[in-house]
Amino acid sequence: MQVSAERLSGRKLYFNSGSIPFWAIHVAALVGVAVLGFSWSGLLMAIGMYAVRMFFLTAGYHRYFAHRSYSTSRAFQLVLAVMGQTCAQMGALWWAANHRAHHRHSDQEADVHSPLQRGFWWSHIGWFMDGQHEGTDLSKVRDLAKFPELVWLNDRRFALLPPVALALGLWAAGGVHALVWAFFVSTVLLWHGTFTINSFAHLFGSRRYATGDDSRNNWLLAVITLGEGWHNNHHHYQSSTRQGFFWWELDLSYYGLWLFSKVGLIWNLRQPPRSVVYPERQLADVSPAGTAAGAFPAESSRAGRAA
Repeated sequence: MQVSAERLSGRKLYFNSGSIPFWAIHVAALVGVAVLGFSWSGLLMAIGMYAVRMFFLTAGYHRYFAHRSYSTSRAFQLVLAVMGQTCAQMGALWWAANHRAHHRHSDQEADVHSPLQRGFWWSHIGWFMDGQHEGTDLSKVRDLAKFPELVWLNDRRFALLPPVALALGLWAAGGVHALVWAFFVSTVLLWHGTFTINSFAHLFGSRRYATGDDSRNNWLLAVITLGEGWHNNHHHYQSSTRQGFFWWELDLSYYGLWLFSKVGLIWNLRQPPRSVVYPERQLADVSPAGTAAGAFPAESSRAGRAA
């Protein structure tokens, strides 16, 4: 869908009826911490829940649903969808459809969240606040839309069921302390951690490959997002399960997926070929200490039927 030139402007874009839940979570996190006071145990809970949910967002929503960079069973596919949806970023089909559209039009006029086209704040949070991207273009995710359970989860009426269930579970297990730190604080950090890839990763960092857009590699963003910060690598070869192409490029999401493959939960992890890692068209030299093999060997031994 072509992005309309007509936009809500200024205050109306970021503060409207549709953005109330988004800002309410921010307020709940700030007020909750102010009332309860700082807590090391709370901070650890927030970091723990951030890491777990960031993993399922990057390894599930992004590398599986958006790019199908590995195979899994239908049952574990549903687990990935539910766990990813606890991040409160809509359903897997909505997320994948918009992400595929981003890659098709990266940093062009039709890119849904390019900072080069409409600025930093638009790419960070504005694009999903203007009300034009609430629906899911199922034509972009036909491979996923054939699963009724994914379509049901993706329905806007049920989109908040997983995060609400998580919030209630945390409240039941640890009271208000757990609700504030492990859910509200964790969710705010998770949102903005994720959004840095749409905004910062197209503005700050290095460019190893000529990709036709302004995607960049940024080690700090890779730490924050468990490996998504190797964004120029990813735009160069989108179907790779591993986004840190070299051993020194930390990619915690890939390491977790590699472990999943060892216990049979997933298989057919796609790797970037040597010709892709070392193309003739490079914007920056790769360290001679680097190796295309990366942290783990290629995974293609188990033949499996994709979900």
